[in-house]
Amino acid sequence: MAPVRPQSFLSLPAPLRRAVASYSLARAAYAPPLANSTSIRAHSTESSPHNGHAGSSVNETEVSHFNTLASSWWDPHGSSRLLHLMNQHRHPFINRCLSTAPPLPPNHKRKYLDIGCGGGIFAESAARLATTQSVTAVDPTPEVIAVAKRHQRTDPLLMEPGRLTYHNIPIEALPLPTTPADGFDIVSLFEVIEHIQQPAPFLRSILQHLKPGGWLIGSTIARTGTSWFTTKFMAEEVLQMVPRGTHEWSQYIQPHELKSWAAKQPDLEGWQTMGVVYVPGFGWKEVDGSESWGNYFFGVRKKSLEE
Repeated sequence: MAPVRPQSFLSLPAPLRRAVASYSLARAAYAPPLANSTSIRAHSTESSPHNGHAGSSVNETEVSHFNTLASSWWDPHGSSRLLHLMNQHRHPFINRCLSTAPPLPPNHKRKYLDIGCGGGIFAESAARLATTQSVTAVDPTPEVIAVAKRHQRTDPLLMEPGRLTYHNIPIEALPLPTTPADGFDIVSLFEVIEHIQQPAPFLRSILQHLKPGGWLIGSTIARTGTSWFTTKFMAEEVLQMVPRGTHEWSQYIQPHELKSWAAKQPDLEGWQTMGVVYVPGFGWKEVDGSESWGNYFFGVRKKSLEE
C-alpha cells in the first residue's frame, strides 16, 4: 500500500481511513512506531452515516457511550480519573502557547469556548481563573451536560451571570460571532478530535469562532503501535482504567497530520505541541518527544488582522 500524504488523509472517507489505519497497526507489530508515520487517518467532507444530525460532527454511538459515563464524571477515582489528572496540564500548556505571541493588554480577560466539554472539568477550572471573562461550554451529550450543570451549582462563583454557560448542542448549532472581535480568545478541544468522524471540515468550521490572535488548543493521541498497546490493550482491557470502547485506535491522529493541516490554513500560525505520558501512581508527566507516539497537546494561533 502506497503511503498517504497527511493532507490527503484528512479528506478520505471514514471506511478508507479505518482500512489505512488497520494496515498501519499490522505494520506496527513488525516495525517501530515511527516507521508508519506516513500512514495517516482520513475523513470525507461528506456526512457520516453514524451522525445523527445532518451537517453535524455528532456521532450518536459516541453520545450513547458518554451518556453511560455521566454519573461518575466528577468522581476523581472513577472512569474519568485520567481526565481529572490531565486537567493539571491544560492551563500550563495554554499559558505556554500564549507566551509565544505578542502580549495581551494588561487588563484583558479571556473568553473561552470549550468544545466537547463533557461534565465540565476544564470549563469549571477556566471559569474560576481571575484572567477569565467568560466560558461557553458545549457538548451534544445530554446526560453529561446535566451533570455539568448540577456540579456548577455547588460553586456560587460559577453561578455568576455570564461566567460559565453550558449548551447541550453540537458546535455547529452555536451562533457564529457577529464580528471577528466578538470571537473567543481560546477555543479548547480536549480529548475530542479522536472522536470526530470528519476532522478536517470540523476543525475548519470551529476556527470561525476564534478571534484574530486567539488560540485553538487541544489534546489527542498519536496513532502508533505504542498508543494502541497503552490506550486500548492496557487501559481498556487489562487495567480497565477507562471503559471498553472509549477509543477507536484508527481515529487517532498523528501530530504531523495536524501540523500539516494547520500549515495549509492561511490564517493560522505558531504551531505548538507537548507530549505527556501517564505514569501509574504519579499521573501525567511531560516527556519531550512523546507526542510522536502517545498523548499530546497541540496549539495553533489565528493570525491577527494586521498580520
